[in-house]
Amino acid sequence: MSHEPRDAGDRPPRLVDDQLRPAGRTLVRCVDYCPTRVEVHVVDDLSDFLRTPRPDWSTVRWIEVVGMKRVADVEALAARYELHPLAVEDVFSREQRPKVDAYGGEGSDLAARMLVTARELHASGNRIKTSPVSIFLGHTTVLTFQHADTGVWRPTRMRLEQGASRARGADASFLLYTLLDAVVDAAFPLLEHLEGRLDRLEADVLDEADRTLLVEIQDVKRDLVTVRSAIWPLREVVANLQRDQHECMSPTTQVYLHDLRDHIVQVVELIEGYRERARDLTESYRTSLSARSNDTMKVLTIIGTIFIPLTFLAGVYGMNFHVFPELSWSWGYPMFWVVCVVVAAGMVVWFRRRGWW
Repeated sequence: MSHEPRDAGDRPPRLVDDQLRPAGRTLVRCVDYCPTRVEVHVVDDLSDFLRTPRPDWSTVRWIEVVGMKRVADVEALAARYELHPLAVEDVFSREQRPKVDAYGGEGSDLAARMLVTARELHASGNRIKTSPVSIFLGHTTVLTFQHADTGVWRPTRMRLEQGASRARGADASFLLYTLLDAVVDAAFPLLEHLEGRLDRLEADVLDEADRTLLVEIQDVKRDLVTVRSAIWPLREVVANLQRDQHECMSPTTQVYLHDLRDHIVQVVELIEGYRERARDLTESYRTSLSARSNDTMKVLTIIGTIFIPLTFLAGVYGMNFHVFPELSWSWGYPMFWVVCVVVAAGMVVWFRRRGWW
């Protein structure tokens, strides 16, 4: 990989309009490593860093860019490592879909570079969010760009610092595999959390169909859709990496991509299973709610049925006839209530014997 800076006239065009540039600081972290040594440091002076040659012992350099608040810093890195302007524009898109693009290489005026875009998952409060990550692969250098530091690659840095790490003895393309594997593995604890919520919701729905449960079920379904939208397209990305040969991709990494694809398939299968459970929960909620409504209507119907004959009796004796046999009877009024109570009690006993109440 070429490490000579370009001339000013070769710099890529401005990436975004000045009015759209966010203010703040861009965090740049550099990791140099070889099988026997690793150094990690935060870059304070980017200009000095870009002018300083890489250590002779470093076989792979990983430059991690977080925040991208200063577009000039990204432009400087793009110029230094000969990143294609179209690829760099994708770095600033927050809605970028996972994909893989290859630029330059043999027979081209541009250095061989590969851009892999993914969406990493992280918890934000009670919801699951995604944010784009961009990975540029060269022969001996990997550049990654994140809009925020969510910690998805912290385990990768820790493994590189361990002397027994397989990544320490591999090339830059193996680091690309490791980073993508970390993105996929980040989905497992989130899915485990969603599984726990589904277990609790299943128990709650059977106990009482409260409307708040339906809202939480819908939240879980939305989170599952979010995880699926981030992981599902990675199958195509990995398939393209396996199918299309690129000079920056080593045969060893090609073998490990099969394992990454298996992880993706496993996550997708878990998502589909949990989505099916969430759909069943929705149906269970509606069934439970319908059963409660039926029970309520049943009670009201029974009460109404009991009062039908009582209403009939009250209507008969409420008519304004002058000649009424029981009208002059001193026990007529008490007997009226006795008849009403006997009729009502008899109907209740009859309903219970038939299992209607």
